[in-house]
Amino acid sequence: MRSIISFVIFCILSFPNFVNAENSGNKWSFYTGMFDFSDDGKKSNLFGIQHINEDLYRETSFGTLQPVTGAFITADNAKYIYTGFQIPKKNGSFTFTPSFTPGLYDEGDGKDLGHAIEFKTEIQISFEISDQSEIGLSYNHISNASLGDKNPGANSYMFNFIKVY
Repeated sequence: MRSIISFVIFCILSFPNFVNAENSGNKWSFYTGMFDFSDDGKKSNLFGIQHINEDLYRETSFGTLQPVTGAFITADNAKYIYTGFQIPKKNGSFTFTPSFTPGLYDEGDGKDLGHAIEFKTEIQISFEISDQSEIGLSYNHISNASLGDKNPGANSYMFNFIKVY
């Protein structure tokens, strides 16, 4: 567990060295929280990273669609890699962001969600602490939409640090 935490801290601190500063349309979200907090037997700490490309977007009747791609790992070695979209709604210093991201899930030693293909729906509220960074809180639900023989789903919450690079 300490090695995972050390790795996440290392990535956050060293990440600016790997990103081209000329591309200002990139946001990165680093997050940690509790995977499947509503299942006492299978809840587990999680750590993740997500890329938000603000240069690629589409205006729709719902708002501005932005592509997102990310991954997380739990302390039980469950992994989820995903890509999809989000629709941020800014109001002053606050941003409300719903998202939908299909992805691939591997249970590791964690919870069996019933299928390799899972769908994550999420809501996030974030607060702008500078013009280059935000802090936020998010909640998501992961489900396989009954693709598998079972569909227990997982509910998670996360604390987010979002940075423009």
